[in-house]
Amino acid sequence: MLIILALLLTLLTATLLLLLRYALQQRQALQAALNEMEQLNPAPGARVTAPEMVLTIKVLNAIEVAKRESRSARIVAPHMPVTVRKMVYKQVMREVGMELSQRGIESEINVEFR
Repeated sequence: MLIILALLLTLLTATLLLLLRYALQQRQALQAALNEMEQLNPAPGARVTAPEMVLTIKVLNAIEVAKRESRSARIVAPHMPVTVRKMVYKQVMREVGMELSQRGIESEINVEFR
């Protein structure tokens, strides 16, 4: 009976030590996140700038557009949809960039993968 209680006590102690270690790791992670938040917040009295505005365009039917605009896309799209989508985005990026430059609008156009 005494051996069973000793084993049970050892098991509980090991469990407590693991939980304590986990709690300390969580505390360190929380402290690191708080430090990052402090760095993001401006210092008191610092000049705050307006947030930057970004326009996002998502082509909802890229495969259909490619098939409509290109004969080769009709053949390739079922086999290489990711490549066709990339090509559609590159073309949209080119066309939007050309339209903006024709109107005298300076812009920076990027494609983001999410």
